[in-house]
Amino acid sequence: MTYKIPDSTRIGHVHLKVSDLDRSLSFYRDLLGFQITQRYGHQAVFISAGGYHHHIGLNTWYSENAPPAPQNSSGLFHTAILYAERKELAVILKRLRDAGYPLTGASDHGVSEALYLNDPDGNGVELYWDKPTEEWPMDGERNLKMTSNRLDLEELLKLAE
Repeated sequence: MTYKIPDSTRIGHVHLKVSDLDRSLSFYRDLLGFQITQRYGHQAVFISAGGYHHHIGLNTWYSENAPPAPQNSSGLFHTAILYAERKELAVILKRLRDAGYPLTGASDHGVSEALYLNDPDGNGVELYWDKPTEEWPMDGERNLKMTSNRLDLEELLKLAE
């Protein structure tokens, strides 16, 4: 019999190798709004949303001043950060626009709406919210049918006003 991971299992955090801790904090703390929960000198910091011990660990243990990993190699594709409400996604989109921070993409996946960007080390970041499950697209046999359609950013931004 094949083992099945328990349904209640969640991914708790991601730990990223970065080349410059202060530059990464400018992105994750100052732009995206995470809070520092613990710092280990000048080599590592843990950040979170809502007081959790940490959602993201950032460290320079093996990567201080290193170049970004090659795009066409194995490794992390992106870290996905889930917002509870669509309006929250609109607010972070406005913050990114106001800061002049570039997106690498934006999609309506049928099950979610997502913004894509890279952190200062080239690590992919997805900012998204999930649509209610009753709105998820299904085929005639109730199989999930995710899509990658264009996300109307101007329409989304109206929620941030």
